[in-house]
Amino acid sequence: MGDALKEQASTQPVILVVDDEPAIVGLCAAVLQQAGYQVLKAGGSPEALKICSEDPGRIDVLLTDLVLPPPDFQLASAANPYPYVHGMELAARAAAVRTGLKIGLMSGNPDQELASHGIRRGTLPFIKKPFATQELISFVGEVLSGPAPVLKNHREGAAAHDVEWFD
Repeated sequence: MGDALKEQASTQPVILVVDDEPAIVGLCAAVLQQAGYQVLKAGGSPEALKICSEDPGRIDVLLTDLVLPPPDFQLASAANPYPYVHGMELAARAAAVRTGLKIGLMSGNPDQELASHGIRRGTLPFIKKPFATQELISFVGEVLSGPAPVLKNHREGAAAHDVEWFD
């Protein structure tokens, strides 16, 4: 790769797209790559958590579906550090290991899904599926230009994923 291409690649924002529907991941990746972003893809929360924890490269935005249904019940353990979790839990865990990570949420029914996860409207940016390609590009641009969410534990001694989200 030439020096100009390496420099361009290092300055392009990196977006991690997570959805349990491969078609959504593929569509988002194609649209965002065409818009000039670098894209990492994950088909579920275990893969996304592994990327966030182990990939030494930069990740600017986590774009995740709120509903990431697991194939079966799992707990985090030494043998399974990357369990299946819903999108909000994924966002909390990813933000805990990636300082400054910006979060964008996707959902087919954002009002119901946000409420079911205890998220106040307007706290985290979200986009309703289905969306037009220009809507996705604009949404990611807005997420990038905004501040990273700040995490605050509910109570002293709470687990890292027991958080409140603030603007």
